[in-house]
Amino acid sequence: MTKRMKRFFLLLVSILLFCSLVIIAFVEQWRETEAGIVPVKTAVLLHAVNQNLVTTDTKAPKLFTSSGTPPYKRETLNIPMSDGEEISIRIYEPKAEGPHPIIMYYHGGAFMEGYGSIDTHDNIVRALASRTGSVVISVGYRVAPDSIFPTAVEDSFEALCWAVQNATAFHGDPTKLAVVGDSSGGNIATAVSMMARDRNGPKITAQALFYPLTTFKDIAFSSRETYDSGYYLLSRNVMEMARKYYTPDEEMWNHPYASPLHADSLENLPPALIITAEFDPLRDEGEAYGKRLSESGVAVKAIRYNGVMHGFVSFYEVMDRGNHALNEAVSYLNQAFHGETEYRPYDLTIYENSLIIEALKERGEAYAIGGYLLGKQVVSTFSSWYKQGIFTTGVND
Repeated sequence: MTKRMKRFFLLLVSILLFCSLVIIAFVEQWRETEAGIVPVKTAVLLHAVNQNLVTTDTKAPKLFTSSGTPPYKRETLNIPMSDGEEISIRIYEPKAEGPHPIIMYYHGGAFMEGYGSIDTHDNIVRALASRTGSVVISVGYRVAPDSIFPTAVEDSFEALCWAVQNATAFHGDPTKLAVVGDSSGGNIATAVSMMARDRNGPKITAQALFYPLTTFKDIAFSSRETYDSGYYLLSRNVMEMARKYYTPDEEMWNHPYASPLHADSLENLPPALIITAEFDPLRDEGEAYGKRLSESGVAVKAIRYNGVMHGFVSFYEVMDRGNHALNEAVSYLNQAFHGETEYRPYDLTIYENSLIIEALKERGEAYAIGGYLLGKQVVSTFSSWYKQGIFTTGVND
């Protein structure tokens, strides 16, 4: 190796080392949030979302996603509601021979137009379809401000009944039926479970709730006070807007299908998996609902994932804890379909961290994503400067 090549090599190594140190320094700084230090991967994703570098429904890089032909076929339909209107549903039917269990999925999005849809939550539904081998039906219930409570829950219950009545058309097994939802969709899943009980509707085998909203009342939950700024992907402002537009009449807040936490009776409801997140304003009310269910004789499995924020399951392709939570739901639903859930006294499991090797892998991925985000910010800044004419020479044309 010539001296020139050695100097070039040393220069290249020095530049890479310097860039790496800069990336690490920035990422470690991002960990310092208003509510304390957060894990490195969480910090990177929160920074990306809050700086508008990505959105919560941005597709993960191909590096983190699996390729190949999916084991299901997908079809979007419009189905009639009892009031003469129609809603959209998306059916993910396994290609394997049926009949298959049926999972109804209710997406999050604060009950409001523009905050969530069957499209924004497509990645979660695809994963459930692939990993459970079930028919998964994503429900496009009507939302506020055009449609107020109880339209969303009535749509969702009618979609459940439609699925049972038409199960043979998509090779579904109506005797194995589950409801799943996240955030506001978790609220809807609880309401649908109650409606099925109260109206002698389809028998639901299990419910899986990701960080559900369980009350519209002004309850002094610690998590609401600590994590409501919006930095953790759900703000007090959005929650108040949801209440204002979805439940404009205060009397609606008391209805069990809106605020299931305060229902007179939670008996005879399906077994429930409740997953909550440490940095989430909805954490405490989700766990309180799980405890009330258990006290009412319902089998409950409750898991809090520390170090993550509201909506973290949507990031399962790049967050180990999101993927772990999704797999917990898959395992729980498959066990429920085989009659393997049983009642135990309420016990909240805290998921702290992964194995050391997985933690190191996650840190490395976080720095890599951090480097990409920094590069994106630099390019965006220079592009902005260029458009503003900062790089002009000042020479007249």
